[in-house]
Amino acid sequence: MCTTTPETTRMSAPHMLLLIVGVLLGAGAPTALAYSGPPLVAVALVVAAIAAILVGAAGLGRSIQSPEAPSATGYPARLEGTLDPKLTRWMWLVKWLLAIPHFVVLCVMWIAFVVVTIAAGVAILFTGRYPASLFQFAVGVLRWNWRVAFYANGVIGSDSYPPFTLARTAYPATFEVAYPSALSHWKVLVKSWLFALPHLAIIALATGGTWGAWTGGAANGFSLLGLLVLIAAIVLLFTGVYRLGLFNLVMGAHRWLYRVFAYTALLRDEYPPFRLDQGALEKA
Repeated sequence: MCTTTPETTRMSAPHMLLLIVGVLLGAGAPTALAYSGPPLVAVALVVAAIAAILVGAAGLGRSIQSPEAPSATGYPARLEGTLDPKLTRWMWLVKWLLAIPHFVVLCVMWIAFVVVTIAAGVAILFTGRYPASLFQFAVGVLRWNWRVAFYANGVIGSDSYPPFTLARTAYPATFEVAYPSALSHWKVLVKSWLFALPHLAIIALATGGTWGAWTGGAANGFSLLGLLVLIAAIVLLFTGVYRLGLFNLVMGAHRWLYRVFAYTALLRDEYPPFRLDQGALEKA
């Protein structure tokens, strides 16, 4: 696993509240237009929402320290997860229910993530840098999402309930992206949709849709990744064992997914490899 020291799991309540207020204000803009409200009111709500989300996200991101630089031989986005050797046979049947509070919070976080990514794209276009506090927030959202996927429906690899935090913890599933010293000004315009298209096509086939990648490929109907997790779950139910071969394959699929989404979310310029790196840990 990564050798970073776990940070405090407590997030800034004022900044979290500001983030939520921003999301709610943004949701209020279409409502204002739907009820024939003045267009200026809707515009003001959108501007206020964006400002609140960015200030809240930056405040939350500042509490997260920069990770150690990854190995020079590895991709700068690193996903790892340690399989719980004593998984309960039946608990995977209710994990999706237990994780509902996480899903609710992550819905808010993902809305903020989109706003942060667009704002970061503008900053990269003109400065060649991703604002550090917003970068840490974006990585934190991916990290949180990965922990929930590892627990609930993307891997079901641990019975330990994931923490409600963007920061690093001692949880057995980790995700890190090394902060780039500089990013290409012009690639920001094309890499998320044009350069990444071959990867996104593979992801769509594997997960039943791009969004299925974030839910472990199991929430949008049939998918290859969801099928692998279901087979592993059924075997676990009847034998009490999560087959290591299946676990390694599922981990490799998620590692590919998160590398691609780190790239499309503008966090790195290095093109993700077309490679299924299986296993719990990143290879040196």
